[in-house]
Amino acid sequence: MTATTGNAPLLETETEIDAPPETVWALITDPRALGGLSDQVLRTHVVGTEPVGLGTRTVNINRRGPLVWPTRAKVVRFEPTTDYAFRIKDNATIWSFALAPTATGGTHVTHRREAPTGTTKVSKMLQAKVLGGIEEFDHEMVLGMGVTLQRLKALLETS
Repeated sequence: MTATTGNAPLLETETEIDAPPETVWALITDPRALGGLSDQVLRTHVVGTEPVGLGTRTVNINRRGPLVWPTRAKVVRFEPTTDYAFRIKDNATIWSFALAPTATGGTHVTHRREAPTGTTKVSKMLQAKVLGGIEEFDHEMVLGMGVTLQRLKALLETS
């Protein structure tokens, strides 16, 4: 799903997981585990002390085909068992997970990429010139977000 915010589309995907919000929360707020579920983020390193909370900073190693690049992030929303979001300093996007309990004891998970102020000029240029175009890259991001949620669901439902 896409909608436009701040000159960049809101990207969103969702799923239901047969695990309580507390269990889902524990995994999505572990940056090292979350990085391993993404098809683009290879690794995430926490900068400073743990546990992760509001203000935690990370360095992420991303890959798309032969391209590898780092990004820096900061946790900007941290509402236990309901809302976890981090802002990517390098492109001004906010990635988030919203959790809501289901009637069956599971969790409805919504994964978003927001750009309330748009993305940076450098990011737009890289998407347009190196990453296949802005629309193509955004479409790829939505597919990747779906992969992340599928892997999260598989991991938690087989545990």
